[in-house]
Amino acid sequence: MAAKKPKARNVAADKSYTDILFEVNDQVACITINRPRVANAFREQTLDQMIDAVKSTREDPTIACVVFTGAGDKAFSAGGDFFAMKRLNFTNASMWNDRMQGLAMAIRGVPIPVIAMVNGWCMGGGHELALWCDLVIASENAVLGQTGAKVGACPTVGATQYLPRIIGERLAREMIFCARRFTAKEAAEIGLINKCVPQEDLRAETLKWCETIKGHSALTLRMTKKSFNFESDLMYASWQHGMELLAHVWGSEEAREGMNAFLAGRTPDFNKFRRRDQRALAEYLEGCERDLNAPPSMRRKRR
Repeated sequence: MAAKKPKARNVAADKSYTDILFEVNDQVACITINRPRVANAFREQTLDQMIDAVKSTREDPTIACVVFTGAGDKAFSAGGDFFAMKRLNFTNASMWNDRMQGLAMAIRGVPIPVIAMVNGWCMGGGHELALWCDLVIASENAVLGQTGAKVGACPTVGATQYLPRIIGERLAREMIFCARRFTAKEAAEIGLINKCVPQEDLRAETLKWCETIKGHSALTLRMTKKSFNFESDLMYASWQHGMELLAHVWGSEEAREGMNAFLAGRTPDFNKFRRRDQRALAEYLEGCERDLNAPPSMRRKRR
């Protein structure tokens, strides 16, 4: 009796997620951040589930590519959910940062192209998610940007590493220091994304790219993706360095002010921290003048 052929399985059918939708159709895996009430911002569970979904595509070699998108038409992802990030501090920061890097490494590590299908807001960590992907297609209503400077967070999990390589040092610094936003049309012109299309054509255009990829050699795609990533893989030390810097920001007074202001719909007051630091520095310099940086028995007598 001839041996039975093993039955092909749909990796998505075995998954049950709360924060994302995951489906595999016609060799294309689609991961949708399903938190539209918070502009598809992600929390710890969202990151864990995205990592799991991306890695599971390795279990089906017929999957030709992965597409990331956000539920609804208003946002790809607004980045980290402030209700989650407000709970972060230096003690637990690594647990969040490791998840962010884990998702980035999962996307870069799978041997198939990963496409970001961007609709609406693509900000902060959501924009870093798009940066980790191999290709980015956006609708005309998309807006891409880095908002960390406005809310007290450092975009050091990809933005500081990749943006200078993609759009050049000057624009990258402007995008991060000034929190400059780009429309999808502008983003395509500077090379931040691959293509800008009308909103109603976004899905069809993305699937067209997937069809092209499906017709290409899987082995070649695997080898060339690995080769593409070679130089930027050497930035791993920069990622580690950046995440340690970010760990010191989480839970700081400035981070709390930025996030609380955003949630309250007000303008953050970061200048109060500059004034506080000015007073502290003046006190320090005065102490040096008064010889307070010496043991009491060695201080010069003041006249």
